[in-house]
Amino acid sequence: MRLLHNSGGNSIIKNTPGMELLNDCRLPHSCKLYGINRLGRDSIVMDNVTLGFPSARVIQEARSKNVGIDSYSFVGSTIGDYPLIRSRTIIYCDVVAGHRLKTGHNVLIREMTAIGENVLIGTNSVIDGNVSIGNNVSIQSNVYVPTNTVIEDNVFLGPCSVLTNDKYPIRVEYELKGPVLRRGASVGANSTILPGVEIGEGAMVAAGALVAKDVPAWSLAIGFPAKVAPMPDWMKNSNRI
Repeated sequence: MRLLHNSGGNSIIKNTPGMELLNDCRLPHSCKLYGINRLGRDSIVMDNVTLGFPSARVIQEARSKNVGIDSYSFVGSTIGDYPLIRSRTIIYCDVVAGHRLKTGHNVLIREMTAIGENVLIGTNSVIDGNVSIGNNVSIQSNVYVPTNTVIEDNVFLGPCSVLTNDKYPIRVEYELKGPVLRRGASVGANSTILPGVEIGEGAMVAAGALVAKDVPAWSLAIGFPAKVAPMPDWMKNSNRI
């Protein structure tokens, strides 16, 4: 198994050719680095990971200066201590993540995303940029999180859940606005949440639900389209993430 294991302090790795020396440990040959990236202590980075992938803005800047993107200096990704970055994860520039970030395989995290501590982003999930993710968040496999979404602390997103940010796709001019998931909310597998919808603190969205309206705190959203129901007392517990 070829991986990076950085047991020292915060390290800076740049997009120079070949393998990157990082506190006497080396990145796998298959990893690709753009810009200047920062990794905390005890970092584990697996094969075919890309760090600091350039955004459209960075690509245009480099082109305007007639500099190849592999030679252009810009802020890459910043990741805290103890991360586990699994194979084929792509993390764009201007992503800042706290300690204990874990990704599954084939994860995509776009630019201008802020991620708190102890966050899991599961296999094949997409975080599509300009997203805020709090602490102790669990995002399972095959989840889509669009631009301009807010996910607060202790939120759970079940597998194949989809958040959206465009009410009238390519038909009517609309300012993209993703959902807001308040602290401790849970979203079940295969559910869909429409643009601008707020899922209240401690609320739960049932599997397969289509949520078109706000869900009050500590309530249930069930059905297609979803209807709001009271949450039983025995379910009024904090998420165990």
